[in-house]
Amino acid sequence: MGLLDQINSVVWGPLTLWLLGLTGLYLMVGLRFMPLRRLGYGFRQAIDSIRNSQGEGDVSAFASLSTALAATIGTGNVAGVAGAISLGGPGAVFWMWLIALVGMATKYAESLLAVHHREVDDLGEHVGGPMYFIRNGLGPRWAWMASLFAVFGTLAGFGIGNGVQAHEMALALNKSMGVPELATGVVMAGIAFAVLIGGIERIGKVTEVVVPLMAAVYVGGALVILLAQSGEIPAAFGLIFQDAFSGKAAAGGALGTVIRAGISRGIFSNESGMGTAPIAQAAAKPGDPVLQGSVAMIGTFIDTIVICTMTALVIVISGLYGSGESGVALTMSAFDKGLPGSAWLVTFGTVFFTGTTILGWGYYSERCLEFLVGTRAIKPFRLVWVAMVVVGAVATGGVIWTIADILNGLMVLPNLIGVLLLSGTVFRLTRQYDFGASRG
Repeated sequence: MGLLDQINSVVWGPLTLWLLGLTGLYLMVGLRFMPLRRLGYGFRQAIDSIRNSQGEGDVSAFASLSTALAATIGTGNVAGVAGAISLGGPGAVFWMWLIALVGMATKYAESLLAVHHREVDDLGEHVGGPMYFIRNGLGPRWAWMASLFAVFGTLAGFGIGNGVQAHEMALALNKSMGVPELATGVVMAGIAFAVLIGGIERIGKVTEVVVPLMAAVYVGGALVILLAQSGEIPAAFGLIFQDAFSGKAAAGGALGTVIRAGISRGIFSNESGMGTAPIAQAAAKPGDPVLQGSVAMIGTFIDTIVICTMTALVIVISGLYGSGESGVALTMSAFDKGLPGSAWLVTFGTVFFTGTTILGWGYYSERCLEFLVGTRAIKPFRLVWVAMVVVGAVATGGVIWTIADILNGLMVLPNLIGVLLLSGTVFRLTRQYDFGASRG
């Protein structure tokens, strides 16, 4: 465990954190703050695609967004936020917000590039993502970096998208209802196989129903708790801003710990800069890069600015972040303190968030492996994937979280290098685009 921690501290060291922040800032400025100005446009296009989805692609823009949100709205929103606060104090929340705001520009750019450089595979399905836009956008000399991302993406899925999610789901059900971890793993594995076997179309149909419902229930429950303690909200925000630059509430009292906890857990939650969501966006209709990038960027806003903030405020107001608890256990305790008996909301959120993440990430890792060895790997991969759900459910959580953090960080570098080198394409296509035109 000590070696893994050392590797993790290097992977998520100052270089990665600065690269994520500065890339997002560079793109935001280069786009003339379009992701903030056109946030409403992204929401409108996602909603319009539910009833009017035409063009080349496999699923609607809303279904692709739902698949991406299924993968991003996971343990990062429940356990990840709690982990960041228990390690870095309330101030870590500020850095989660900051990396999310600039991360909207990154999510927009990487998704735009994924659609612009997507391909059609041997099965007639649209495929894309960093591995494709690196190879097709930068040329054959960069194929090694595209393959590197695909390797990291394949392996990372078994951590962030599978093992961590299954473990936290099993933990929540065991703590709240006494369900054996193995039973949770077996049932979830069966559900995952039934959905994944249908590919992106079945995943999209499931997630576009489940994701809005689970988000509404969780956020609505958190709002009830916050409204009941509305007088504490200003003080909670004040504490977040105060501790963001002091480090007093962080483990060891180091400001660097606050920043690292907030940024790394923020990226774990919304995945901006990791290059994962573009894999889902590449399958969308109508295949317009700017439109799909605009839809993709609202995922970061929903995930971190809305859902993570709800969790964070409940935890900060509870004052339990220094109790020694972390992860799902801390979030459940905070909800129950805010409104006795409301811990079930955390169980609900954890089960549904983690379950849909396993589905979304199953698609991501499958596409990364397909890039490396072709479509023949799809069926064997799905069998291994569902088996890992069972393993993750009964595994030790600390080790899984550390490995997931490491693999997340390794995905960032090739993706951001590709985005930066192709940023001229992002800026050009955006400036040529008519945001006032009606698009279906």
